[in-house]
Amino acid sequence: MRPGTACPGAVRREHDSLGDGDVPEAALWGISTLRAVENFPVSGRTIGSLRSLVWSLGAVKFAAARANEGLGLLDSEKSQAIQRAAQEVMDGRLDEHFVVDAIQGGAGTSTNMNANEVVANRTLELLGRRRGDYAALHPIDHVNRSQSTNDVYPTAVKLALHRELVELCAEHGRLIEAFSAKSAEFSGVLKVGRTQLQDAVPMSLGQEFGAFAETLREDGKRLVELLPHLLESNLGATAIGTGITAPAGYRDAVIRELRAVTGLPLVSSSDLIEATGDTGVFLLVSGVLKRAAVKLSKICNDLRLLSSGPQAGFGEILLPAVQAGSSIMPGKVNPVIPEMVNQVAFRVVGADATVTMAVEAGQLQLNAFEPVMADALLESLSWLGTACRQLRTRCVDGIQANTRLLEERMLGSISVVTGLAPLLGYGVAAELAKEALASNRGLADLVVERGLLSASEAAEALSPRSLAGLDTVG
Repeated sequence: MRPGTACPGAVRREHDSLGDGDVPEAALWGISTLRAVENFPVSGRTIGSLRSLVWSLGAVKFAAARANEGLGLLDSEKSQAIQRAAQEVMDGRLDEHFVVDAIQGGAGTSTNMNANEVVANRTLELLGRRRGDYAALHPIDHVNRSQSTNDVYPTAVKLALHRELVELCAEHGRLIEAFSAKSAEFSGVLKVGRTQLQDAVPMSLGQEFGAFAETLREDGKRLVELLPHLLESNLGATAIGTGITAPAGYRDAVIRELRAVTGLPLVSSSDLIEATGDTGVFLLVSGVLKRAAVKLSKICNDLRLLSSGPQAGFGEILLPAVQAGSSIMPGKVNPVIPEMVNQVAFRVVGADATVTMAVEAGQLQLNAFEPVMADALLESLSWLGTACRQLRTRCVDGIQANTRLLEERMLGSISVVTGLAPLLGYGVAAELAKEALASNRGLADLVVERGLLSASEAAEALSPRSLAGLDTVG
């Protein structure tokens, strides 16, 4: 029997400590989830839309069933059926039954109960029983055995973040490679570097794109460094970290089984009371995501400036035209992909503020606000990964250098005057720069005319390639 086979409109009556409630017969969730759906119609984003979180919940329930069976707390038939149901959760076959809103009170209890009820009812089906027959197999007494929301939920959130972070690191790494490729492609294209939007000194477009790659590479290292922090679990802590209701040996057993289920090198927290009340790891992740987003946004600001025009702007690079830019101005094309990335960064910065406040709001042995942390962080990871992919495939890969314009600007640029300062002194070089601008004459001509340097000496001192460090050996 598969989920969702009941007659449309049919309900089953379930009971909890608050009374009775009618649950759709087609639903694998039960009365606890029903109350959460009624209580938290907030964001419209269900936990079922958070694939990595649902996968993680399934993994925890799978590992707990194995650990409980090994300790003699679950008979083999029930344990094996729970594991099969939990595997279906991990595989994404039951996502539609995870209906609780991502934003919820209760420190994640509604999410844990949604998982317990889905696994329990699917297990009942696998055992040939009807949904809601909790006397045969109970969401708490069996599926949630030796567990508490307070160790299940943070463990699942960390696993979900780890899973999404691995994907972000991969997309971020591909973006670095794309900028590096452009750096090599543009290595010989000279241009004027700028500080404070004013002409500074010569450089190559390749150096500029190489710097983009390097700044992303630095952030990539920080992102990778987060991964081990997400592999520490407080499973076995139960309510506040004392391990109440969890039998001797369960803590080690469940971590061992979760390692086997996920293939990840998970470790148990050294102090379960501290680990249950502390959410600092989420603040750490959020801070690094904010850094990566802000720096990526800065790069996109540069891409927008460098491509501005086509006639009245910088116009140094040409971004791929991916869509018409105006409903009124014919032929206008906008830098829409960098603009999208900018907005993702704004959202990540806002998410960091949310996580910061939520972490600060924890009290005593538990932080009740992990759901909003999870929602904010999973969104940030997903959006950043998509932003990196789209920026690479729809923008960076297709960027072209406007070599004609760059050559023209370089030929008439006084940015090379800095090369005269070591030879003639800062004051003389400054006067030459002012005269060149006022007279629209070349610096080399002025230097030779005044007898300050020979033609060959002036050419060497004012060489854009040399000043950009492109002729440096070693």
